[in-house]
Amino acid sequence: MNASPARHRQSGHLAIWLLPPSLLIVMLLAVWEAAVRYSGISPRTVPAPSAIVSATVETWPGLMEASAVTAYEGILGFAAAVVLGVGIGMAMYVWKGLRASVYPLLAGAQTIPLITIAPLFIIWFGFEPSGKIVITAVFAIFPIAVQTLRGLSAVPRFFSDVALTCGATRSWTLWHVTLRVAAPQIFTGLRVSAAYVFATAATAEYLGARNGLGIWLQAAFNSFRTPLIFSATLVIVVLTGLLLGLISLAELLVIGADNQDS
Repeated sequence: MNASPARHRQSGHLAIWLLPPSLLIVMLLAVWEAAVRYSGISPRTVPAPSAIVSATVETWPGLMEASAVTAYEGILGFAAAVVLGVGIGMAMYVWKGLRASVYPLLAGAQTIPLITIAPLFIIWFGFEPSGKIVITAVFAIFPIAVQTLRGLSAVPRFFSDVALTCGATRSWTLWHVTLRVAAPQIFTGLRVSAAYVFATAATAEYLGARNGLGIWLQAAFNSFRTPLIFSATLVIVVLTGLLLGLISLAELLVIGADNQDS
């Protein structure tokens, strides 16, 4: 009997949350369209939103083929980063000596510009997607590992003390108590990492690949088709939004709405 009012409240909250950004986006697009149409700006410099939509529709099959390649590389790279990042974070939490030796290496890896190591991955892996997957994973591991370590370290000790007093083993306590309490911060690391995976994959493709949004961007730039550059950018934004949405759904399923809000 109470389910229907609850659904209505949730729908109302969702509408209130979506309405302001939706109105702002519509307003910005209208201003953008008018500015390009009436200011005399060259379409090669800044195309109007209508021109971007037209170019996207016109080249839709090729754009989707390139997007599928980048999505494949980004998702596999992110999945590998999640497994390795959480595993490394847990290992650094358990073994303090490992933390002292591995943490500086992880931090140092984030300071290496992508453009300097991409040629090496092309030499090692060629122009195949496997190299882009590895690059994406390498650059996505650090936020996950760091947030996993910080989340585990911030868990109050009484959680594990209660479990150990009840007869649980240390490994069981780590997996089923400490890790669960640290889940909100771990998911924060996942979000930070996910925000860049498709952009990283596309950038790696731009430096050397057979297909993907990076090659699409390169071809659009070489032919001065500016609207297609915006089309690829829009696809990357959409892919990133979908991945962030999946992470939020996974967080909701793992820790529940109450803990997520807190």
